[in-house]
Amino acid sequence: MLGVLGALLAILVAVLCVVLLQSVSRAATQDLQFSRLDSLNRFVQLAMEAEAESDHDRLLTEMRSYSRLFGEGIVVRVGNEVLDTGELDATDPAVARALRNAGVNLAHTELPTVNPFGTGSELLSRPFGNSSQVLGAVVLEVNPQTARQKVLAGWLAVVGTALVATVILVGLAWWVTTWVLRPIHRLNVAVQEFASTGTPKRLPEDGPPELRQLQRSFSSMSAVVTESLEAQRELIAETSHQLRNPIAALRLRVDLLKLKLGNSAPEAIEAVEHELGSVERLLASVLRLASAEHRASERAAHQDAGTGLETYATIDPVEVLTEEFDRVCSRARALDTPLRMKVADGADLRLSCNGFELAQMVGELLANALKYAHGAPVDLALENRDGQVLITVRDRGPGLGPEELKNAGRRFWRGSEHRSIEGTGLGLTIVGRLAEANRGTLELAAAAGGGLLATLRFPAADSSPEPKGQA
Repeated sequence: MLGVLGALLAILVAVLCVVLLQSVSRAATQDLQFSRLDSLNRFVQLAMEAEAESDHDRLLTEMRSYSRLFGEGIVVRVGNEVLDTGELDATDPAVARALRNAGVNLAHTELPTVNPFGTGSELLSRPFGNSSQVLGAVVLEVNPQTARQKVLAGWLAVVGTALVATVILVGLAWWVTTWVLRPIHRLNVAVQEFASTGTPKRLPEDGPPELRQLQRSFSSMSAVVTESLEAQRELIAETSHQLRNPIAALRLRVDLLKLKLGNSAPEAIEAVEHELGSVERLLASVLRLASAEHRASERAAHQDAGTGLETYATIDPVEVLTEEFDRVCSRARALDTPLRMKVADGADLRLSCNGFELAQMVGELLANALKYAHGAPVDLALENRDGQVLITVRDRGPGLGPEELKNAGRRFWRGSEHRSIEGTGLGLTIVGRLAEANRGTLELAAAAGGGLLATLRFPAADSSPEPKGQA
């Protein structure tokens, strides 16, 4: 915008400058021409008197006085006699041509526009005589050097004024551009911050009235959206929490009913118990997802503020993975699923992360692998690759197709072939949000030879901010 305004203003100033320069030249030319035409007419009158009186002394005296005063030559042809003064010579081709033209009653009384960089002199000529014949002519030399100097001074003044005006106008254009665009830039930054952190920001109102209204509208909109999202998050968390009590009471009643009926408990009781277990797992997953999304939003806000993961200490993930590995080993044995763990030797595997949340992520991925690929080997690996710490869980189950991999991280999504297996469809979503909260990513891919390869990718500790606080 500033470039466009600056270019337009520069063009405008240039056009005005050219017009003013031409005006200065024309004014100087007209002044010089009027002055020299008066002199030319005076010598024409003196030449006519000299012709009438046959006395050229006065005319020659006036011609010499004029030449000494102005430094310009004069040639007068009176009858057959030619008088000249100054450095103007009647034999000069230009003078001779002017005399010939005057002899046929052609006058030359127009001066070309004065150019401050021009050279040489100009000639004015006028014939005189009676109504029937031309009796003589006067040729006047005009030296425009003084006029050229005046024009040059005028041009310098115009150019200097134009430069000053350009600087002032560009400054005004910059001020107007900043006044108009500053609220737009601020609004753009606020929109990006709001999209990444979900935190509303009230914008100061400045700029044109239309932009002030837009800033007020954005501030109101962001506040309303944030309140709505926070209300939804609280509703989910509070609802899940409040449902725990009646479900726990219902679980207790079912257990008491089973004790009372003993071995004769009907299958309906077992079905109710099974559904209660599904509801309990769903509520637990919803609470964990709400917590993970809150952590992801909190991390985004810290990142936008430039604090990054400064509340995390550098941890050794080997301890976390070993603990989770040992925790699920008994379940893997019960499912007759070989569970293996491999840690890269000699590599710096430290990373800045919340240790408890890392354990949640690894535990969820291992549980997912045992659930969908029991009976086939499951590998847990830890390595440092290109400055990043990679934690991979690789199973040899049925895996997911290309379209299913795209949807695997969505809430409550489950593959069409896995709907008969117990689950909530929130596990991978929780892992992805927790990874995001710890400056990491979850990547899902089809494993070579079949199965699913889940990769948690985190920056190594040496590329993380200086750790502070506790994990």
